[in-house]
Amino acid sequence: MGVLRKILLICEDQKLCAAIKEKILKLGDYAVFSGSQLRVILENIRQEDYDLVIIKPPLEGTSADYLIAELKILDPYSVILVLLESREKEDVSELIDAGAFDYLVSPVDADKLKFTIDKGIKLRSLLCSNRKFLSGLKESNRSLEKQNMLLAGRIEEATTNLSRLYEDLRSTYMRTIKVLAQAIDARDHYTHSHSENVARYVVEIAGFMKLPAKEIETLRQACELHDLGKIGIGDNILLKCSGLTGEEWEQVRKHPVIGAQILEPLTFLNGVVDLVRQHHEHYDGSGYPDGRKGNDILLGARIIHLADAYEAMRSARSYRKKPLFKDDAVLEIKRNSGTQFDPKIVDVFLKVVDNL
Repeated sequence: MGVLRKILLICEDQKLCAAIKEKILKLGDYAVFSGSQLRVILENIRQEDYDLVIIKPPLEGTSADYLIAELKILDPYSVILVLLESREKEDVSELIDAGAFDYLVSPVDADKLKFTIDKGIKLRSLLCSNRKFLSGLKESNRSLEKQNMLLAGRIEEATTNLSRLYEDLRSTYMRTIKVLAQAIDARDHYTHSHSENVARYVVEIAGFMKLPAKEIETLRQACELHDLGKIGIGDNILLKCSGLTGEEWEQVRKHPVIGAQILEPLTFLNGVVDLVRQHHEHYDGSGYPDGRKGNDILLGARIIHLADAYEAMRSARSYRKKPLFKDDAVLEIKRNSGTQFDPKIVDVFLKVVDNL
C-alpha cells in the first residue's frame, strides 16, 4: 500500500456522498473525509492539509463559485474538483474562473474519476513543492544579504582586495538571480527550460548577425533573466488553463517592469536591465510596457522578443496542451513580420531556424 492521499469530499446529499466516497476508495490509496456543514468544513480546512478537495454543489444554498472562493482564501494552493449534473455544465467557465481545477459530470466514469483525481493530486504536489522552494530561496536571499553586508565591510578595510571581493559579490548575486529565474520556469512544468531555450535561439541569431562577443554574452544573460518579473505574478494566473481576464492580463503585462526593477540595483547588469524591460515591445509600437516602436527598441530586445515568441509557440502550455508544429510556428513569425517583429531579424531567423 502506498502513501494515503487525503481527499476532502464536500456534499450535502448524504446518500450521494456515501456512494462517491465508496467509489473513490475502490480506486486506490486514498483517505476520504467528508462534510456537509459549511462552518465545520472551513474550520477543518484551516487545520488540515488535503491533497484534493471535491465539492458537489449546492451546499446550504451557497453557490459553487462562492465556496471555491472561500476555500481559496483559506488555502490559495488548494486544488478543487467540482462534481456537476449534466444540466449544470453551462456553469463550467464561471467555476474555472473562480479557481476550480477541473470538473466532472454525473454519473462519473470510474477511470475518468481516477485520472482526474490523480492529475489534481500531482498538481497540488507541484504547487506545494514550488511554495517550499520559493520559501527556501527567500531565506537564502536573506542570508546572502547579511553576507553581502559583511563583504562590504571587508572591502572598506582592505581596498587591495576590492577587485576580488567585487567579483565574489557579483558572482553571488548572479547565482541567486539565476536560481530565482530558473524557479520561475519551474513553477509550471510546461515552461521548464524556457529561458535556456530562448538563450540558445538568441545566441544563434546574434552569431549569424556577427554581433560582438561581449554583446552576445549580455544577450545570453538577459535571456536567462527575461521572465524574472513573473515572481510577482500569482500561480492562479500563470498556471491558468483558460483565457485570462482583462485584470489578470494587466498583471502579466507588468512582469518586464518588475524584472527590470529587481535587476536595477545590480550595476554590473546595466546592459541587461533595459533588454529585460523591452523584451515584449512590438516593432509597430503595439507592445508593452512602454509602447516603443522600431529602432527605439534595443536591437537585442527585438531579437529576444522573436526568440521568446518562437519558443513559446514550439512548447506546450497550460492554456495550449500541444505545441505548434515547426512550419506553423515559422509561418506565424512570417505573418507578424513588420508588426510584432523586426523584418530584418525575421530574415535572419528564417536563415538559421533549421539550426535551432
